[in-house]
Formats: sequence, structure tokens, C-alpha cells
Amino acid sequence: MCLSTAYKNSKDEDAVIARYVSKIDVKGDSVVLTDVMGTETEVPGTLSFIDLTGGTVIIRVA
Repeated sequence: MCLSTAYKNSKDEDAVIARYVSKIDVKGDSVVLTDVMGTETEVPGTLSFIDLTGGTVIIRVA
């Protein structure tokens, strides 16, 4: 199972939005992240970078 950490704008520990992300859904101008426990986090922004092997997701937030 590949789980990822989602960051706001850059891969920086201070920019973590969610950890153990197992599902990503794009809804209009938002990105919905669902972690392994089923908790959803909705972030207004767009996907900027995804590295599934490295477990990194970066969301561009204005």
C-alpha cells in the first residue's frame, strides 16, 4: 500500500496538510485528501506535484 504526505506549496515539514493519504479526489477548485483512517481534508487549490514512489503530494494553494 502506498501512502503519501500532502504539503502546501512545498515539501516542508511546516507545510504538511495531511499524512498517510490513501486517496486524492479533485472537486472543482479543491483537492480532497482522504487518509488511511477515512478522515477527509478539503483544500482549496490545485495539484502541483505527485511522487507516488516517494510518497509526496504538493498542492498549490494561493
